[in-house]
Amino acid sequence: MTSEVRDAADLRGGARQRLLWSYGLGDVGTGMGAALIGFYLLRFYVAAGLPPWLAGLAYGIGRLWDAINDPVVGWLSDKTHQHPWGPRLPWILWSALPLGIAMAAMWWLPPWDNVTIKFTIFMLISVVANSLYTCVNLPYTALAAELTTDTSLRTRLNTSRFTGSILATITAALLAGVLVGNLGDPRSYLPVGMVSGLIITISCLLCGWGLMPSALHCQRPQSRSGTTRRLLRRVARNGRFVMVLGLYLLLWCALQLMQAVSLFFLPVVLQVPEGLSKLILLPFLVSSLGGLWLWNWVSHQQGRLAALRYGGGLWVLACLLVMVLQPLDPSAATYAIPGNGVKLLALLGTIVVAGAGASTAYLIPWSLLPDAIDADPEKPAGQYSAWMVLAQKVCISVVIALLGALLTASGYSEALANSAQPASAVATIRLCMGLIPAVLVVLGLLVMRRWPEKGLHLRRSRP
Repeated sequence: MTSEVRDAADLRGGARQRLLWSYGLGDVGTGMGAALIGFYLLRFYVAAGLPPWLAGLAYGIGRLWDAINDPVVGWLSDKTHQHPWGPRLPWILWSALPLGIAMAAMWWLPPWDNVTIKFTIFMLISVVANSLYTCVNLPYTALAAELTTDTSLRTRLNTSRFTGSILATITAALLAGVLVGNLGDPRSYLPVGMVSGLIITISCLLCGWGLMPSALHCQRPQSRSGTTRRLLRRVARNGRFVMVLGLYLLLWCALQLMQAVSLFFLPVVLQVPEGLSKLILLPFLVSSLGGLWLWNWVSHQQGRLAALRYGGGLWVLACLLVMVLQPLDPSAATYAIPGNGVKLLALLGTIVVAGAGASTAYLIPWSLLPDAIDADPEKPAGQYSAWMVLAQKVCISVVIALLGALLTASGYSEALANSAQPASAVATIRLCMGLIPAVLVVLGLLVMRRWPEKGLHLRRSRP
């Protein structure tokens, strides 16, 4: 171990590219797992025989446990700074293989018909998988604030991170489109889980190996004694962190709600054939990737809040368009009549706008978090990252559990054909895809009204 601290902003040439590529790889595995969970897990649970309310509860409990273990891993990873590999890296490298196996197991269908047994098995697998996910993702996330104090490089690191995440999500969507033959057949989900598990393991190992030279010299948290109550008070008094946390919760709840309900919205509300529904998510992901680099450029030119306002505005516009999109005519082939073609083009346009706007949920909160950490003299990046992720997962677990309950209350039934679902279910799904996310995004923009940007995107902050 070396005691010399060097800012990664001083890296040039191949060393800098290795840092950016390696950090981008870190969210390929976890991003792929999160994407499959976000888009498909609720649908898988329903297809496996759980009623929607119980499927939502299963999803929510898994995410809630994922939240509970965040502060523990954050605290422990703050203490793991004397290792020869560098701080936090042992967590990523040792958890890579078990995480890949556990993520694949999430898509296994138990051979018993009893709903209680299935629910219990899904919960046990979810607890293990989410614990390992935290062991990789939280230390990895905390490194962004420790590798550099340069605002521009921090934004670039997060751009690389979420570029990897969105590319992994695109790959996951393609794999699911090819390998998941029937959304209603729970046995067809396991192959995509196994392939993604392998990718998750490889990408995490490559990330840890690639970051090792920079991590050996990065800033380390100052270890001070104190109670949990003191830590909570310190976090609560950090006004910048409270604003970033509020923004993150609102944007990610909107994004996760849209992801979870999308595979109900497309075939049930818009009457899009299920085979096309799986692939029509790709324009959203591709436009999210383009939006990520667009807002990265806007952040450097006009500041991160300007990028947030522009992207948030596009996102809200797309959500409002969702409320007026018209269903395809199921009596004719998708492209057989001009009306269906026009409606499909309107849907694709809305999806592209939504993807470009929603990419702000990936980039902006995490590019602002290091500024909030810098406001704390101790700079415990693991703890701040833990509380941010904990609050996000608690919020998402509640949102998805409520979604399952709303689907059940609205009369949605897996036994009914898509075209036979009651009008109350159709209206509920449309609201969850459009109006509700729009309100959440607007609230996120309001939370950030007093953020002290003041040209920080142009300044380099050095210790």
